Amino acid sequence: MTINANRYVASQAWVQGRWVKEVLLEVDANGHWSRISLDATPDTVRDAVRLAGPVLPGVVNAHSHAFQRAIAGLTEQGASSGRDNFWSWRERMYAVAQCITPEQLEAIATMLYTELLAGGYTQVCEFHYLHNACSYAPQASALDMSMALVRAAQRSGIGLTLLPTLYMRSGFAADGLRPDQQRFASTPDAIARLVQDVQAATRGMAHINLGVALHSLRAVTPQALAQLTAFADAQALPIHIHIAEQPQEVQDCIAHTGQRPIEWLLEHAPLHQRWNLVHATHATPAELDGVRVSGASIVICPTTEANLGDGVFDYTGYCAQGGSWSVGSDSHVSRAWNEELRLLEYGQRLTRGQRNVAAQSGASTSSAANMLQALLQSGQASTALPLGGLQVGNRADCVVLDTASPALCALPGDHVLDAHVFSSPSSAPLAVCVGGQWHVHFVHGAVAQDYVATLAQVLRE
Repeated sequence: MTINANRYVASQAWVQGRWVKEVLLEVDANGHWSRISLDATPDTVRDAVRLAGPVLPGVVNAHSHAFQRAIAGLTEQGASSGRDNFWSWRERMYAVAQCITPEQLEAIATMLYTELLAGGYTQVCEFHYLHNACSYAPQASALDMSMALVRAAQRSGIGLTLLPTLYMRSGFAADGLRPDQQRFASTPDAIARLVQDVQAATRGMAHINLGVALHSLRAVTPQALAQLTAFADAQALPIHIHIAEQPQEVQDCIAHTGQRPIEWLLEHAPLHQRWNLVHATHATPAELDGVRVSGASIVICPTTEANLGDGVFDYTGYCAQGGSWSVGSDSHVSRAWNEELRLLEYGQRLTRGQRNVAAQSGASTSSAANMLQALLQSGQASTALPLGGLQVGNRADCVVLDTASPALCALPGDHVLDAHVFSSPSSAPLAVCVGGQWHVHFVHGAVAQDYVATLAQVLRE
């Protein structure tokens, strides 16, 4: 499938929360949608390139730790103690985090980002805290590590929102970091400088933007949180934070502050539409309502939260309040947004004993439709970019589905999205467009070979 034009016609496209037939899509010189005509006539589309399948908008992956792609599948054998949980998984993750060089990070992230493209993501928010040199590459700087991710995004073609992450201490009562966390060490001033350095280094690059992240309340001081978020607000940058992921985190926060994590954040930080709270798995209804009122969004990572035993997010309660949310693939045990939505819905079905739970949380009777619309509406919150579906002014991102695949073949058109989310195995798209640029070949041989060689090095070290 070769595409080289700026006018396209889709026999079927997802526009404004529904399937529409014969949609004309035009891209301007800046890579944004300049015209979207519904029910276009034959005369209107005569010189447009006809796309080979149904068209969905691109989706933002709102939470990624690229280096953790290297351990997907390698932590599924129980701990010797017999008690395997998030904290024991974290020790195994740290072991790999210690040894990754900038060159290795680039190879791993390039493989990951091409996989994310093939999974329908067109922008990834990289929650990045591998700042300092490792023993294998003592000359590496924080800028070197960040630029490795930028190069990976440029090579793959995905958009990147880089989130340099503040990480200062190992827990609420700690004065600093553990020896195995020293790679993550940073200060508010250092993160602000890194953001500015990457902005300067990427000026003129397509689809690269910056935000900031705070690892968690346990990892930063209140003063540092205030300092870094003030910097972010001055530049209108998105702000991301892990919060309320594990019961122990909640208990520790109560013990040291007298409040639950989200409760503390709502009282002490000026939350707004550019804040993104990752996980919030253990949140009360009052806390979730407070997040909604603030305008902030929650980033749900269903496959990682299931893999780590975090728990099940109160999706129905939050959606009933009208809360904004997005998804992320986090540790990358899955790398497709439809798989995240499938597990999100199935988790609700298992805990509530009902079917089509998400069908009750939006304007559509389709669970998949309501969940997809939520993702599109939160795209700008997680990135501070015009990413919100097939709409004039938004970046020209979309995915062309393959209706010849086993998951989608022979289905009526108005059930294609339902099957894309709930029928497996998932099919690879025919093509993905990012800012008007098309990608039709995903995991190239050279990318895969580089990844295999790099992974062998990392695991040996």
